[in-house]
Amino acid sequence: MKSLRSQLVFFWALLLAICMALGVMMVTLYRSSAGAQIADGRAVAEQSCRAIAARYVKSVPDPAPSAPQLDLLQVLLQLVLIEAPHVEGGIWQSAGGLLAYAYPTYEGSGVKRDIPATEQPLIVEMAQQAARTQQPQTDVVRGTREALIVSSCPLASPGHDLAAWTMTRTHAGALAAQTSLRTGLGILMGAVLVSGIWLGLILLRGLRHVRRVEAQLSAAGDEAMPVLARTGVRELDRVIDGFNRYGVRFEKNREHLREAAQRQSRDQRLAALGRMTGGIAHEIRNPIAAMRLKAENALALGPERQGEALHAIVGQIDRLEGLVQSLLALVQPVALAPVRVDLPAWLAERAAGVQRRANDEVVMLRVEPDAPADAVFDPVHLARAVDNLLDNALRHAPRGGRVVLAAERDDGRLRIRIDDDGPGVPEAFRSQLFEPFATGRADGTGLGLALAREVALAHGGELRHVALPRGTRFELELPWRTF
Repeated sequence: MKSLRSQLVFFWALLLAICMALGVMMVTLYRSSAGAQIADGRAVAEQSCRAIAARYVKSVPDPAPSAPQLDLLQVLLQLVLIEAPHVEGGIWQSAGGLLAYAYPTYEGSGVKRDIPATEQPLIVEMAQQAARTQQPQTDVVRGTREALIVSSCPLASPGHDLAAWTMTRTHAGALAAQTSLRTGLGILMGAVLVSGIWLGLILLRGLRHVRRVEAQLSAAGDEAMPVLARTGVRELDRVIDGFNRYGVRFEKNREHLREAAQRQSRDQRLAALGRMTGGIAHEIRNPIAAMRLKAENALALGPERQGEALHAIVGQIDRLEGLVQSLLALVQPVALAPVRVDLPAWLAERAAGVQRRANDEVVMLRVEPDAPADAVFDPVHLARAVDNLLDNALRHAPRGGRVVLAAERDDGRLRIRIDDDGPGVPEAFRSQLFEPFATGRADGTGLGLALAREVALAHGGELRHVALPRGTRFELELPWRTF
């Protein structure tokens, strides 16, 4: 049977049969046990004794039996005990001893009329107790192979000296019961042991196949879906076949997704290149037009105006040089040199660099005092990013407004944030906020936020924009590093 389901069903059926056999065996042993036989024999003996007493009251006219009445007593005993198989009984009187005796269901060759001599002392003792106490008495004498049950009950008489007695024997069946019990338990234990071994083999086989599948999955690379080998177990093979079919579909879909991602990346690069080209052309054309106008005016007005024109041209050249440096910083990879930095002093240095501009624009610049004592990062590149963010915040903060610079450590991350209470970033502009040359100011290049984000990414972090109820927050989040 290769089917795991068939094996389990057969095993459950076997366990059910074992349980049913065990139940039948226990019922049989109980019914044939010595205790049950003794209880049945005692009940029969007591019931027969009570029947003799009842018939005696109705049948014997003289409560004190005389010799002619002994035959009547014999007939009474025969009539009562004929209905109780294997029960013998009689009448006892304190003065006359054992007056009558009968064993009508005796299985011997003839009629049994002699009272067993061995049991007579016990019979007399039980009859005396019943006559004296006027209460039924029963005694059970247990032997190795049988149990003797003697029951006695008082009879109506003026002197309270009459009693009826009954006696029966039950085969305790101890040896047979023990033999049957041992045999049944042996069979049961053998069946359970075989079933347990079989179940263990099924489980070991299943676990071996599962471990083999697990090893195949673990040995597979990250790039391709593995092809699992069949195990020979029908249910597990169906799962493996389904996995292999899924792997084929997965590889096809992943190839399609990779091609779509490549097309999207190419389209995005082309779109970004187009936007950047347009931005560069715009940023270069304006200074060139201004320099051309200044040069033409200087040539038309004479030598006395050439100095002023040259000064303006040098300013435009400086602007172009700053643009070129920003572009180079944006396109060239950021080479980090992380060191341990005194973070509060570094933040104070960043704020001091723009404090004069904040004073000129009447903006309160504040550094939060609860920054960590030190941190590990590249102070030069990160200073460029934070300076750009502070410059952006001061540009958008209103006169009389505020700009807050803070740093904190949160769940293994270093978070530097810059808040301002300006008008905030328009909803339509947020999707292209960090793209080069995306700016909402006429005098801006749109490179500051893009440079800051490149620095954050080089550190393994991220630069995020958070809209405040009033103002804007930029969070520069870096992984916390220790040397």
